[in-house]
Amino acid sequence: MNLFDLRSPDDIKALKEEELKELAEEIRRFLIMSIAKTGGHLSSNLGVVELTIALHKVFDSPRDKIFFDVGHQSYVHKILTGRIKEFKTLRQYKGLSGFQKRRESVHDVWEAGHSSTSLSAALGMAIARDLQKEHYQVIPVIGDAAFASGMSFEALNQIGEQQRNMIIILNDNDMSISKNVGAIQQTLTKMRVSKSYTALKSDLKGALSGNQAGNALLKAMRSVKNAVKENVIPDNIFTELHIDYIGPVDGHDIGELIKVFESAKQHQGPLVIHVITKKGKGYPYAENDKEGKWHGVSPFDIESGRSLSMLPHGHKSWSEIITDAVCDLAEQNKQIVAITPAMISGSKLERFFSAYPQRSFDCGIAEEHAMTFAAALALNGFRPFISVYSSFLQRAYDQINHDVARMDLPVVIGVDRAGLVGEDGETHHGVFDIAMLRSIPNLIIAQPKDAKEARSLLKLAFSGSHPFVIRYPRGSEAQSTECEAITCGTWVKYPCIAEAKAIVIAYGSDVDKIIAKAKVNEIALLVVNARFFKPLDHNCLDELAQMHLPIFVYETDLLAGGLSSAILEYGNDSGKDWKIHRIGIGDHFVEHGSLPNLRKQEHIDLNTLFEELLHVIR
Repeated sequence: MNLFDLRSPDDIKALKEEELKELAEEIRRFLIMSIAKTGGHLSSNLGVVELTIALHKVFDSPRDKIFFDVGHQSYVHKILTGRIKEFKTLRQYKGLSGFQKRRESVHDVWEAGHSSTSLSAALGMAIARDLQKEHYQVIPVIGDAAFASGMSFEALNQIGEQQRNMIIILNDNDMSISKNVGAIQQTLTKMRVSKSYTALKSDLKGALSGNQAGNALLKAMRSVKNAVKENVIPDNIFTELHIDYIGPVDGHDIGELIKVFESAKQHQGPLVIHVITKKGKGYPYAENDKEGKWHGVSPFDIESGRSLSMLPHGHKSWSEIITDAVCDLAEQNKQIVAITPAMISGSKLERFFSAYPQRSFDCGIAEEHAMTFAAALALNGFRPFISVYSSFLQRAYDQINHDVARMDLPVVIGVDRAGLVGEDGETHHGVFDIAMLRSIPNLIIAQPKDAKEARSLLKLAFSGSHPFVIRYPRGSEAQSTECEAITCGTWVKYPCIAEAKAIVIAYGSDVDKIIAKAKVNEIALLVVNARFFKPLDHNCLDELAQMHLPIFVYETDLLAGGLSSAILEYGNDSGKDWKIHRIGIGDHFVEHGSLPNLRKQEHIDLNTLFEELLHVIR
C-alpha cells in the first residue's frame, strides 16, 4: 500500500504477512530518506519497524495503550497513526515532535523524553483501567538500557505485587545510545543468546493452547524447555518478581511477533515479551555503529553517511572542549576519574575512556547512582568529573544536595547541553539547572564564555575543595589550549566604546557576541561576563550600582531563580538603588525548534536585547 495513504492503524489490519513485510521495507526506506533531510533519531526507529507494525496489527490503538520508552523510538508509530505527511517538519519549529506528544494525536497516550518512566506509567494506567472497570490492553515498549534503570525496577517491584494485566515489550538491542553496560545487561545477554523460549506458567500455557498460533508457539517452546531450564536460565529476573516471561522473540519476524502478541492478549497478569531487535537495521552505517554516532543525527548524505552539518574550521563541540581539558588535567593528576550515566558518546568522553580506562566509569542510565558513586570516590581522595546533560541532571537533584553538597565533597559536575538545545524540545532543554542548583549550599556554579575560560574554570575546579558545577551549551566553540588563573566568584568587565550608557550582564558565549555587536553598531555599553552564578561577584555589583546606569541582565535560561533573581536578591538585601531590566525565559516550557527560532520566539535573541537597550539609552 502507499505509505502516504495511511490514516490510522486500521489501514493495516487486513494486510497479510507478506504485505506487512513489504510495508516494513517501505517504512524503513522512508525513514532513512526523511531523517537524512531533517535529522532525528535514526537507529532506534530503524530497529523497531516490524515490532511497531505487529503491535498495531494486533492491538487496537488508541483504545489499547501503546507507548514507547523513550519516545524518540516512536517514528514508525507516528507513520502508522496518520502523520507521515508531517515528517518533512520533524523536530522543526511548530512541526512534528521527535517524541510522542498527546497534543499531536489520540494515539500518543504518554509523553517521555527521559528513560525508564514507562513501567510506572503502565501500572498507573492498568490500575486506573481496573478501578473504572474498563477493558483494554496496556503495552509499554521499553528498551533494555531503560529497563536497567532504578525507576524501572521500582515499578517492576510493584507490578509483580499488583498482578494487573499488562504486556511489557522489552526491546532488546544491546544498545542505549552506545553499548550497554552492567550486570543486568549481562543477564539479558544470557537470556538473549539462548535462542529459545522460557517456560511460562500454566495459565499462559492454557491460553496459548486455545488457538492455532498458540499451539504452534507451545510446540516450539516444548522442544527447548528442558535445555533452557537446566542449562540457561532456570529462573530469570522476571519470574523472581512474579512476572511471566516469554522470549527471546525475533523482533524482525512479523509473523512470529503477531503470533506471540495474539497469544499474549489472552494472558492474565503482567507479562514480559523479550524481543530482540537490531538497532539501525536496514542502513549499514547505523547497523555497524557501536559508538552511538547514528543514534541522533543531523542531516546527512545517505550514500556516504557524511554529516551535512560541519563545524566551522578550528571549532570543536563544547563537549569535546571540556573533555580535552579534563584529559589534559588528568595526565598530571592521577586522582582524576571520569563518570557518565550512559553518555560516553553524547558527552564526547571517548578520549578519556580510551586514555584512562581504569579511571573511567559508565554507570548506565542511572544519574542518581552515578552522582552518589562520584561522592564516595571524592570522599576517598579521588577527583571525580561527572558529565551529565542538564536535562538529565534533574534526576540527580537529591544526590547532589544530600550526598555531594551536604558533605562538601569536591566533585566536578559538567552540566552538558545547558540552555536551549533546539529540536529535542521541552524534555531536553537545559534551562532549569541554575535555579535548581543555586539554592544548594557549598556549590560553586559557573559557565565559561569560551574554550580558554573553560580550561581555566576546570583547573580551578580540580584544585579546589568544594563541589563545582560547570555548565556548557550544545554547539561548538573555537579551540584553545590556553589557560589563566581565575579567582573564584569573580566577573570580568568589558567596556565597548568610552562613556558607557548602559550595562549588560550576560554569561556564556553570548558575552563575546554582545561585545562584537555593540562595537559594530557603535553602542556605548559596558558588558559584564557573569561567569559565576554562585558565588556572585558582590564587589563588581557594588561598582556597577555606583555607576547609576541602566542594567540589563541577559540570560538564556529561566528567569525564575536564575542570574537576575540572584542579583535582585543581593540588591534588595544590600539596599541597592538600581533599575534592573531582565531578559530571559518566562514561566513556561519551551517547545522544539531551531535555536534561532526559539530565541526569537522567547524574546531572548540579540536583536531583542539591542532593541530594548536602544529604547532605554536613546
